[in-house]
Amino acid sequence: MTFIKYIFKKFFPVFLGAIGFFSLILILVDLLINLWEYISLHVSGWKVMLVELYYLPKTISFAIPLSVLFATSYIISDLYAKNELTSIFASGVSLVRFTMPLLIFSLLMTFGLFFFENYVVVPMYAKKVQLQQKILEKEESKNNDRIIVLGEGGKVIYKADYYDDKNERLYAIYIVYRKDDKSMDKILRADSAFFRDEEWTFVNPNVYKFFENGTMEISKDTTGFSINEPPETFRNNVVNVDTVDAKAAKQYIAHLRRTGLPYAEAMSQYYKKFSFPFVVFIVVFLSIGLSGKTRKNVLLISLVLSLCAAVLFYVTQMVTMLLAKFGYIPALMGAWFPVFLFIALSVVVMRFART
Repeated sequence: MTFIKYIFKKFFPVFLGAIGFFSLILILVDLLINLWEYISLHVSGWKVMLVELYYLPKTISFAIPLSVLFATSYIISDLYAKNELTSIFASGVSLVRFTMPLLIFSLLMTFGLFFFENYVVVPMYAKKVQLQQKILEKEESKNNDRIIVLGEGGKVIYKADYYDDKNERLYAIYIVYRKDDKSMDKILRADSAFFRDEEWTFVNPNVYKFFENGTMEISKDTTGFSINEPPETFRNNVVNVDTVDAKAAKQYIAHLRRTGLPYAEAMSQYYKKFSFPFVVFIVVFLSIGLSGKTRKNVLLISLVLSLCAAVLFYVTQMVTMLLAKFGYIPALMGAWFPVFLFIALSVVVMRFART
C-alpha cells in the first residue's frame, strides 16, 4: 500500500499538469487557425469562448495518451536517476510489482477513455463543429445529385438526378425492380417524388412492366409501387465515423451496406473506436520497459525512447488502417493488429528491463 501511495503521489501531479498543458496548446492552435475569420465576421468573444469550451473534451482526449506517456516516463526515469528504484529492487520488489498500480490504472483508463470519447467527446465536438460552421457561415448542404441506391438486398435500384433536402424531393427518379434471379421485372419513372406524411408521392409517373415473352406494358398505375427508403438515404450524408458515437457509426455502416456503397473504411474506423483507447495501456507498458536503459541522461533518453515507441505505434496503426481501407486486410485486423503487436512487444521489453 505504501508503494501504491508513493507512486501515485508522484504520478498524478505530472499527469494532470501535462493534460492541462497539452489541452491548452490544442485550444490555442484551434483558436489561432480561425482567429482571422472570427475577427473579419465580427464574432463575439462569448461565442468564440463557447466554441473552445465545446472543443475542450476533444483536447483532453488527445492529451491523455501523451500525458500518460510523459508522466510515466518522467517518474520512472526520475526514480532511476535518484537510485530510488535500486533501493526498491534491493528490498526484493520487482519492477513489475512496483509499477503494477500504474498498469492497472492505465488499463482502467483505457475503458474509461472509450466511454469518455463516446458519450462526452463526440456530442460536445459535434456541437463545436455545428456552432463553428454557423458563426463562420460554412454550413454544409445535404442536397445530393447523381444518386444511385441499392435497396432490399439489391432487388430494388433507385436512381435520381437530384435530391432537394429542404423540400425532401427527388427529381428524375427511376426505380428498377428485379426478380429473385436479378432479372428485370418492372421500372417506374417519374418526373419527381416528394415525401409527405411518412410516404413518397410520385409526380407524372410511368410504369414499364416486362414479361417473360419479351413484351412490355406501359401504364401510369403506381399501385404496389413505393420507395421503401427514408429521405435520409438520399441525402449527401457522408459521415466521418471518427466524429460520431459507436451507435451512429454502426447505423451509418448499415446504411452503406444497404445501399451497396463501399464500407470497408467506415468499418475499420468503427473497430478503431474500440481498439484505439488501448494506446493508454500500451504507452504505460512501453514507458516502464524503456525507462532506465542508460545511466546517463536517464530522463531525456527514456522520454525519447518512449516517444519514438508511441510514434511507431501510431504509424503502424495508420498503415494497417490504410490496408483495411483498400481491402487488403480485414477491417478488424486493421484496427486491432497494432494493439496486439505492441502489447506483445511491451511484454518483451519489460522482460529485459533493468531491475
